[in-house]
Amino acid sequence: MTMTSIKLKKILDERLLSDDYRSSFNRDKDTYRIEWQDTNEGITITLPNVIAKYNSKGDEAIDELVDHIQEALKIMNEEHELTGMEKQIYPVVRATSFPDTTNAGVKLATREHTAETRVFFAVDLGKSYRLIDEDMLEKEGWSLERLEQMARFNVRSLKVSPKHDRVADNDFYFVATQDGYDASRILNDAFLEEMKANTIGEMAVAVPHQDVLIIADIQNNTGYDILGQMTMKFFAEGRVPITSLPFIYDDSKLEPIFILAKNKPKK
Repeated sequence: MTMTSIKLKKILDERLLSDDYRSSFNRDKDTYRIEWQDTNEGITITLPNVIAKYNSKGDEAIDELVDHIQEALKIMNEEHELTGMEKQIYPVVRATSFPDTTNAGVKLATREHTAETRVFFAVDLGKSYRLIDEDMLEKEGWSLERLEQMARFNVRSLKVSPKHDRVADNDFYFVATQDGYDASRILNDAFLEEMKANTIGEMAVAVPHQDVLIIADIQNNTGYDILGQMTMKFFAEGRVPITSLPFIYDDSKLEPIFILAKNKPKK
């Protein structure tokens, strides 16, 4: 069956809608949204991305999406306490364009990161996680500084076992454990410094989407081209895209770069 956005919307409505939810379809943006009737909290899906997965995986792609939506909607309707969950709190990296308030108008807890990225914070719930908002912090009597310190400590405890690939005399390392916090490992300063100490050329870092962290040891100009193409490809295919721009890592700082074909990047 040739899948279209209209067909996919109909399938999702049949599998998800109930008296508790309502759905909407934005034809201009080609997105599908389903939300709780009472709170307006919900999840928005970019349909072309799902169709692309359906074309390669078939009905399995829709089954996975439905499971993800149901879990997310369930979490949105639950009360979550932070006390007692300290070891399950992690930082989450998102694009700066990612909304920093909930649909109910509550501001999410965030920290500035780079010109391209912002850090949010989440409490891990097993299959999914809940982004932490300022109301939750106020209720617990926590400061943002305490939350950030806790989250950064926890991300440093996550396993880091990069897979290595050498292309055109450049070394590329990929962290992709699929635990939901691969991109978050860019906040593990000790890991970045260890990688920097072992690089031969210039070190670059990329978080094109939530489920991958790329570290590159660039040893010639071809390496920049490869990194640029790689980052763009991952960004286009990711379930939660972050940024298609890589970063140069130098002096413990991340600087976004534009990579021009056949040329060294411009800061």
